[in-house]
Amino acid sequence: MNKNAGRLGTGGGPQQAAAIAFRGTDRGVEVCLIRKRNSQTWGIPKGMVDPGDTLEETALNETWEEAGMDGRLVGAPVGKYEYEKWESTFTVAVYLLEVLDEHPTWPEERFRERGWWPLDDAVKLLSGHPVRPLLGRVALALTAWRQGR
Repeated sequence: MNKNAGRLGTGGGPQQAAAIAFRGTDRGVEVCLIRKRNSQTWGIPKGMVDPGDTLEETALNETWEEAGMDGRLVGAPVGKYEYEKWESTFTVAVYLLEVLDEHPTWPEERFRERGWWPLDDAVKLLSGHPVRPLLGRVALALTAWRQGR
């Protein structure tokens, strides 16, 4: 794989990658959200792109570390968002990840929990999250994924 294939040109700010993990059920598509155990705020797995890693590798790694799931990325990023932290502007590439394996234990399980929701409920839980504006694209991509199954 070309190590430069999954890079975003962002003007020099720190790069991160995230994944919206999903699965198909008899009732429709559900997405997985995570949160710190002492928090009321839900989010998605994301993290810094380590030197030598691609955005895609980072999205896969963060989903394993923070949510205990393995899967495959579906398509190109659905978009990106920016947020401020530590006096820097972070740019986050957001991927869709079809969950193929959900593990009972994972690296950050001591301080993170995960939960599954239909997309409409997840949208409400992410109302204050910077990924919120991308969720319309996520809905379209998940509809196309479901029709292609």
